Amino acid sequence: MSLKILIIGPSWVGDMIMSQSLYRLLKQQDPHCQIDVLAPKWCLDVVKRMPEVSNSIVMPIAHGKFALKHRYQLGKQLRAAGYDQAIVLANSWKSALIPWLAKIPKRTGWLGELRYGLLNDYRKLDKTCYPLMVQRFTALGYQANHHWNINTYLLPKLLTDESSITQTLQTVNINKPDGYVLALAPGAAFGSAKRWPVDYFAAVANHYLTQGWQVWLMGSPDDQPVLNQIQQCTQNRSVIFSGNATLDAKIDLLSLATVVISNDSGLLHVAAALNRPTIGIYGSTTPDFTPPLGEKVQILQVIGLDCRPCFKRDCPLSGDRLLKCLKDITPTQMLAAIERVRA
Repeated sequence: MSLKILIIGPSWVGDMIMSQSLYRLLKQQDPHCQIDVLAPKWCLDVVKRMPEVSNSIVMPIAHGKFALKHRYQLGKQLRAAGYDQAIVLANSWKSALIPWLAKIPKRTGWLGELRYGLLNDYRKLDKTCYPLMVQRFTALGYQANHHWNINTYLLPKLLTDESSITQTLQTVNINKPDGYVLALAPGAAFGSAKRWPVDYFAAVANHYLTQGWQVWLMGSPDDQPVLNQIQQCTQNRSVIFSGNATLDAKIDLLSLATVVISNDSGLLHVAAALNRPTIGIYGSTTPDFTPPLGEKVQILQVIGLDCRPCFKRDCPLSGDRLLKCLKDITPTQMLAAIERVRA
């Protein structure tokens, strides 16, 4: 009999996309297993593009909140579903509490934050053995102590289809492109230390606009000021998709892109999982733990700076060293990377 599995998913879009590697493994092992995912509302647009997932369940408790009463009620509701196993991808004690309250017989996850008891199929993490987040997620799909090649994880593959794309194009009121599209994701909710300079994005956009490409600017409503600046620098020849397009719609739009350029953000991981030629820009952060997972990905970063990676939201330096990790990635280097990733 096939298993019914509940996944306690991560809280961020990029991490959620990486979790699809686990779901693909579970389906490879048992094609008839049922996989349901409990996740924050903002992640569900990507979850529903994963064919391995049967049901997505909104996590009703705000990130970081304990809310024991609500967790108990949620556990009681999930108990009725009769899950055979829960796999807890989030690392907190709170995230392991819900499957315990749901009385799910097998509760799998990495040990941490005193999760003995809450997890009864726990693993002790050796970070040197699993340097990537996707490897840690995938390992939970195997039995404890199973030996596997950590480089054989399956890549995420988000799905789109013509009917969904057609509906999205109608919603955002544009025609399906009949030429090349450069999609730019210049935002970064984390902070300015992850944002490639606006004038650099604009320089690349103008280069391709003169060659007849379309340029689409992607971001959240919070990214609107940056998107507006780039649009102004392109003499309003670029098109903005922010508050007028949901994440679900942006998935369809990105699937049409010839090339995607993105800061270290959720849209970077979306583009990679759509198998679009994608270039990721890293400033204060690195791709060492959570790289974008795709077959057509290039990474641009400055190697050898003693101040990098600092993982700070805003650059603490000044003068010539201010945002040097981003400014030293020039538009010329980006144009060369675009040619490489398209080859």
